[in-house]
Amino acid sequence: MKNKSWMIAALCLGALPGISQARDTVHYLPFDAVVAEAVQAGRLDGSVKFYLNKRPAGKVTVVKPNVTTNQKTNAFNKSDEEACSWVLQSALIRMQDAAKAAGANAVVNIVSNYKRNEYRDNTSYECHAGAVIAGVALKGDLATVK
Repeated sequence: MKNKSWMIAALCLGALPGISQARDTVHYLPFDAVVAEAVQAGRLDGSVKFYLNKRPAGKVTVVKPNVTTNQKTNAFNKSDEEACSWVLQSALIRMQDAAKAAGANAVVNIVSNYKRNEYRDNTSYECHAGAVIAGVALKGDLATVK
């Protein structure tokens, strides 16, 4: 019985290096293509517009600043790009729902906010992909745009 306990402990310790060295690949991917894909697929209804790292022309009234979302998705058996697209769409759905609940029709000044580290770009978002999980974190201002 003691030999079995030691064997189990040794197997568990042998697995720890693989766990501690998990993959975390950072990707910077096109934002607008994913938004268009989500609208076309009906995941986003088009009533809320998304502005990456900018404010649109016209009158913009911020309804609620610094709204965040941090989404994860199962990346198993998906390419990093597929998993990142899927998790960004999940984050955008959360932002869309928050905007509609606040009476806003846009999310402006969107930045990636992974582990509270801002990444600002006018065309790309930041996604972290591992062997089994992919994650996207966003921060933006809910606003009405006229």
